[in-house]
Amino acid sequence: MAPPSGFSYRQRGDGTVVIVHRGKAAATLRGARAAKFLAEIATGDPQQIMARWTGSYKLGNERTAKHHPRNQRR
Repeated sequence: MAPPSGFSYRQRGDGTVVIVHRGKAAATLRGARAAKFLAEIATGDPQQIMARWTGSYKLGNERTAKHHPRNQRR
């Protein structure tokens, strides 16, 4: 699976953080969540962190998991 890419973020004057994926807003963080995100982004891989915060970290493996035996209805 390819590493996440195409993410960026903008911090607004009121402290709100908007995470953008390929030109579209993917998440908006306010207050304590925005502060926690900014602290985390300073210490790790920004692309991985933004993918995790937006929920876009599973892309590519859903089809494979769908056909796994434990995910089949009985």
